[in-house]
Amino acid sequence: MKHFRISFLVTFICLAVAGWWGYQSAGWSGALTALGIAVILGVMEVSLSFDNAVVNASVLKTWDAFWQKLFLGVGIIIAVFGMRLLFPLVIVAVAADISIFDVWTLALNDPKTYSKHLTDHHAEVAAFGGIFLLLVFLNFLLDHEKEMHWLGNVEKKLGSLGKVSSIAVMVAMGVLLGSLSLVAEGQKLVVLVSGMWGILVYVGVDAISNLLEKEEEGSNVGDMVKRGGIGGFLYLEVLDASFSFDGVIGAFAITSDVVIIMLGLAIGAMFVRSMTVYLVHKGTLDQYVYLEHGAHYAIGILAVIMLASMKFHIPEIFTGLIGVAFILASLWSSVRYRKKQEALALKAA
Repeated sequence: MKHFRISFLVTFICLAVAGWWGYQSAGWSGALTALGIAVILGVMEVSLSFDNAVVNASVLKTWDAFWQKLFLGVGIIIAVFGMRLLFPLVIVAVAADISIFDVWTLALNDPKTYSKHLTDHHAEVAAFGGIFLLLVFLNFLLDHEKEMHWLGNVEKKLGSLGKVSSIAVMVAMGVLLGSLSLVAEGQKLVVLVSGMWGILVYVGVDAISNLLEKEEEGSNVGDMVKRGGIGGFLYLEVLDASFSFDGVIGAFAITSDVVIIMLGLAIGAMFVRSMTVYLVHKGTLDQYVYLEHGAHYAIGILAVIMLASMKFHIPEIFTGLIGVAFILASLWSSVRYRKKQEALALKAA
């Protein structure tokens, strides 16, 4: 439980603030309503982002304690205030050509108008996040050096395509061009630009990471970065952003109160961070060898859902459940694999 102490503390603080905020608006009934919505949003965020925690853990497991603590500390500040509060405000400010302060005032005093501004630009955000997540999935799937294959020969053959240089980027660009048919003529250019930014950010973060991790003779920079580094930190933050904004949009289907949304999603974000560190410290990914596979397939499905949401409404409950389904399936496969290996070891003995 020590990994979740800070999460429970943050939850207590967020719920206290949510209760106070609701009480200020509508007395005790408002306080109870605000508490209930904050809890629901927290649970929704955890269910939508558990696969994010698993992928984070696969990166963090090679980092030292300093970078892990930095990810949990500074990273959570960026995740809560940066991605779940400031980023939506910036989008509305740019779209409506007004100042951040005016947008914040609008969010507090006229949340319905704020929500409309935000959802009006859902297609661009979905294109950016969907393409970025698609690249995360493709670079895992199309990896010819990967030794474990959850789907057997099918996955192995797909992985062999990774020998082709930049195959993941080519596929992502093809998907982006195909997804333009989902939006109106007037939106196609801005959606295309947003999707291209998703590709550029992924490739850029990967390039920074590779540049920093390159070992040079007579220098311990390579060793330092292998234990954690700026490139990996940026990668995880952008990955979290791609997950979180979809949750922000979905939260407006439950409430239009931007303060309650931030508090509820903050609870979920904190538990996702704690789950990440827990998975690393307990060596869960080594015990359940297909868990990382399940998480990446869930991310692949989420990428498709985000792109499809540019035209179709897809319930958040479906998004959350399908991610959980992949995680559970990979856990079941991992348990079967471990039992099989134990049986083989007994026979050999």
